[in-house]
Amino acid sequence: MIRKANKTDIQRIIALLHQVNMVHYEIRPDLFKPNTTKYNEQELETMLNDPQKPIFVYVDKENEQSEGTVRGYAFCQITEVRNDQLLQDAKTLYIDDICVDENARGKHIGKALYEHVRDYALSINCHNITLNVWEGNGPALSFYKNMGMQVQKTTMEVVF
Repeated sequence: MIRKANKTDIQRIIALLHQVNMVHYEIRPDLFKPNTTKYNEQELETMLNDPQKPIFVYVDKENEQSEGTVRGYAFCQITEVRNDQLLQDAKTLYIDDICVDENARGKHIGKALYEHVRDYALSINCHNITLNVWEGNGPALSFYKNMGMQVQKTTMEVVF
């Protein structure tokens, strides 16, 4: 089941944020610190109340009475361009972060989350969905390509 996240999900979301951070740390230890998260409890609580930053969670329910366990999440940000000199007016849903618990992979949870986000974006009249994938994260890149995404732009760097 996929639903909007709530305050009771924060601890589990933090645990999943740790998993994502370690993926990024292993790819780019020159940029990412180990054993931390990009958001803390207070920041997550604030985000839960921001309609421009919906967070969706995939929950495994053991039975109807169970609250279930969060097995994955999708952090989203909605942005709009209006009356820009250069750009067309457009509403975009940016996937800030998507994660499936490393112990629950291979069960199509990521696909279900992505499809839920896609349907949500369509329901609020978004022009597109965007996200970033770190170079070196082949599984994520392959997943998003399988979901029908394509490269929009490329960010390049030189490291000193």
